Amino acid sequence: MKRLCWLSLAILVLLLGYVAAGPYLTVHAIREAVRNEDSRALSKQVDFPALRESLRLQLADAIVREAGPDLQSNLLGAIGLRLAGSAAGTGVDTMVTPVGLSALMRGQRLWSLAGGASPTQVRADPARGAPLEDAHYRYNSTSRFTATVRDDRGRPIEFVLTRKGLTWKLSDIRLPL
Repeated sequence: MKRLCWLSLAILVLLLGYVAAGPYLTVHAIREAVRNEDSRALSKQVDFPALRESLRLQLADAIVREAGPDLQSNLLGAIGLRLAGSAAGTGVDTMVTPVGLSALMRGQRLWSLAGGASPTQVRADPARGAPLEDAHYRYNSTSRFTATVRDDRGRPIEFVLTRKGLTWKLSDIRLPL
């Protein structure tokens, strides 16, 4: 009986250790997938539907805030904002793919890929390090983890990982809009 108790405790400690190390393992898997240009491996680490929805909402909010209240209250302005939000959503759907996200994390310009260049034709900036290399890591809760990096202007970009069961996936990127 005592042996079963110790075995159960050891399994519980190992399971908790695996869950606690999960976001770091996910970040490492994302780095490896980007470095090896393996979009299939990257897609296993990212919740693309949640990521697309989050980025769509961020862009729509940024467009509305940039337009200001005068344009929002105008009928033609409201129609224009709706069209701009729709176009931004379509752009997010087009760019937030394993290939597009991998290119973004390698420092490539997405419009080069959108213009028809293949990811192998457009090389990453050699001055940039590995993705999430100098990130500040933080647990926000037992099922939310962030890796914060700074862009070239010093603004924070947060990569948010969420836990579902025992697995962690990238589900949001908080952009400095």
